Amino acid sequence: MYSLEIVEDTIRIPAEYIEKGKSLSEHVDRLATSAFEGKFDDDGNYVLLTFDHELMGRGRIIHGDGAIYQSVRFKALLFTMDQNEIVDGAVSEVHEFGAFVRIGPMEALLHKSQILDEQIDINVGLRRIEGRQSGKFLAEGTAVRARIVSLSLNPHDPRSSKIGLTCKQTALGAHDWLKEEV
Repeated sequence: MYSLEIVEDTIRIPAEYIEKGKSLSEHVDRLATSAFEGKFDDDGNYVLLTFDHELMGRGRIIHGDGAIYQSVRFKALLFTMDQNEIVDGAVSEVHEFGAFVRIGPMEALLHKSQILDEQIDINVGLRRIEGRQSGKFLAEGTAVRARIVSLSLNPHDPRSSKIGLTCKQTALGAHDWLKEEV
């Protein structure tokens, strides 16, 4: 899920940052942070944090732009999700259609049809989902182990990415349920 990698990419340094006698490296940390953090990279990894930014070679200016396009190398803390991966998270919201589960920096949907193999009751006021026969329940803050069943990442707007989960398999569900099964 999490990995630390060395990444090489290009940042755009606007013309207003170019001053005689000033080093571009003074601006690299801020510009690289805004360019990469909180976004997906080309491989579908979510970039949580970048640090140790290092300029590589000389930048280039593109006609008509006036900014410098500079190669930069840095360390990046990445969050990766794969189809069918087992993930741990916590219920962040309960709705009539199911629950949202926070997995790392992302929110995923655990639809009501994917929680238990029995009928469930959802009480949005109490922020609780409960199985009718078993009494097993999920509430806000409940630790959950689930499997990613659908993954539709939006590289332009990570918050609008769609991640679907299921708990309808052996060894999945609320951590309290898993303790009972053992």
